[in-house]
Amino acid sequence: MVGIFVSILGESRTYPNFNSLSVGPKHMKTLRWFNRNRFFLVVRIASAGTLIAAAVVSGIALAFTPNPPNNARLTNDSPALSGYTSDYTLVTGTPYTDPVLMACSQSRGRENEPAVAVDPRNTQVIVGSSNDYCGVFAADGTFVGLGDVWLGYYRSEDGGATFTSSLVPGYQGDQSPYAARAHVRTADSGDPVLAWDSHGRLFAGSESSSDPEGTAKTFGDVWVGTYENPKGPGGATKDDGKEFMTSVDVAEGSAAPNLLGKFHDKTSLEVDRTGGQCDGNVYFAWARFTGNGPSGFNSSVYFVRSTDHGRTFSSPMKLSQTVHDIQFPDIAVTGDGHVYVTYRQFADVRSSSTIDAIAYNASTDCGASFSAPKVVQTFEPYDPTDLSSGTVVGDCGDAASACDSGYTFMRGGTQVRSTADQQDKAHDYVYVLYDPSIPGTEVPSGTTYGSVVSEDLPTTSHQDVGSQSGIYFFRLDGATGAHTTPVLIDPQTTGLQRFPDISVDAGIMHALWWDSRNDSCYSPARPIGNCANKSTVASLDAFGASGSAATLVWSPSTRLSTVTSNPNWEQFGGRTSPFGGDYLYISSVGTFSYGVWTDWRNVVAGPDPREGGDSDADSADVHQCRTQNPDGSFTRDTCPYEGGLDQNIYGSTTP
Repeated sequence: MVGIFVSILGESRTYPNFNSLSVGPKHMKTLRWFNRNRFFLVVRIASAGTLIAAAVVSGIALAFTPNPPNNARLTNDSPALSGYTSDYTLVTGTPYTDPVLMACSQSRGRENEPAVAVDPRNTQVIVGSSNDYCGVFAADGTFVGLGDVWLGYYRSEDGGATFTSSLVPGYQGDQSPYAARAHVRTADSGDPVLAWDSHGRLFAGSESSSDPEGTAKTFGDVWVGTYENPKGPGGATKDDGKEFMTSVDVAEGSAAPNLLGKFHDKTSLEVDRTGGQCDGNVYFAWARFTGNGPSGFNSSVYFVRSTDHGRTFSSPMKLSQTVHDIQFPDIAVTGDGHVYVTYRQFADVRSSSTIDAIAYNASTDCGASFSAPKVVQTFEPYDPTDLSSGTVVGDCGDAASACDSGYTFMRGGTQVRSTADQQDKAHDYVYVLYDPSIPGTEVPSGTTYGSVVSEDLPTTSHQDVGSQSGIYFFRLDGATGAHTTPVLIDPQTTGLQRFPDISVDAGIMHALWWDSRNDSCYSPARPIGNCANKSTVASLDAFGASGSAATLVWSPSTRLSTVTSNPNWEQFGGRTSPFGGDYLYISSVGTFSYGVWTDWRNVVAGPDPREGGDSDADSADVHQCRTQNPDGSFTRDTCPYEGGLDQNIYGSTTP
């Protein structure tokens, strides 16, 4: 979710002192983040040899990776690295640059909410994206452009070993010949989602919010961009998805100030690659929020499709119907071209919903129409919350972002991800991951922090109970509505598992998630990376696993990240609050799989002059340069390029 952060998670235009900071994201209900064991005993006790034998019986060989793979940095926004290159230059070889690209080449800025897609025609070609803040600041701390954040475009032609960093054309300040091909009306973009067709085309979806003229209007649009092979579908596959062709708005918000109207967020994208009658259809879904009045927001899931390779899209169709508080749609296309959209339903007294659940809609006519919503699985959420001046909030930091518990933590709660194997022509199977609380792990937190109650419930429902979260998995048979019993992919007694994603192709399942088993201060009573004394530590890694779609048995998990990092650095809201985004992403073609995650290994720590150092001892302050004015206020940070904001996207091959 990025549009909401335009003046909140991006730097405010003026920060003279703590009291003048923009209202933190936790004070806005829209900033809910809401994000997987049938063979439970087998996975827990069987040896790798036993699992391999089971896979061989099914005709599928599972790959096990005993050591962390090499990590590649997708976001080369450092003068020590390759910098950022215009897509126009990537395609034509003709040099082009501008102040935004020059800033991105050295800014050491923030990137989060990554996406990735492996080319089904050539697995050496991988494209990633993220919310990319690299062009926000000049070296002296002034703003480069009007937009706070834009979509990155990170391209690899060597199987993910290295990436060339770029931006999707159309950003504020883009004067390249490709800028005119962008037909979106807003200044910033985020929530990137990516998907390939089978003909060398790559599609990029996004939400975008702020007014290019700099007014307080929140446009709240969603759009889809198209990249093609410069030589067409018959061109060399190493050039697939390389040339930006167009971007078009598929739905517009109401352009009301301060989120008072309707805006769109939480995007999902998929393309039919089945070779059937729906082949090449592009499907895009999102959550539409309406309100921001005294009772908060109402949200619904909408859907569009394109039958002409992303040039035009259908009118938005509301899928959720009578379900009124939902987020995180995800799209799965089965081998016969049927389309399934899953999403999370929240417990929310405003919509008379008493359960947190996974629901879905199904289409058997290439996305032209859908069934009514169906609830498939309930759960106890893992939604970290706290109290701040009597308000339930979802993240905590300093100053206006401080919480009563004294903890510092980024937002993030139970979300639902789903996919299908488009090569499986015999079944309508949808594979689902989600990350709720594990029943039986609930403990009193001893503070105002809690994790087992949805933030959408009122303060009176808030419980000071912590818990452990895990990645649960089940397979839904869309033809019958039946599903397997949810099982933990990787049962662990230590650590939280968060933000899962799943990809299935040619009978092989691949999963990715964040994991805090290496958190030296882990307790189910506290947020990730928080110690009893309210300090924070390095605590988060990316993990992955693979499995057989025939047996539904998962391999032992593999640590993917080579460095454990601290997700609680205060890099947003004027260096007062942490933010890691709402998603991780994985993409696979057969046995080859690639995953990406937000990473903090390059962050430079430092004292916050406004605190006189680290007055709250949270160990989460980042390097910044400020001087105190005669009236006691402080200047903005004048050294944003020195590493305090160096949040990056890393990736690797996965099991």
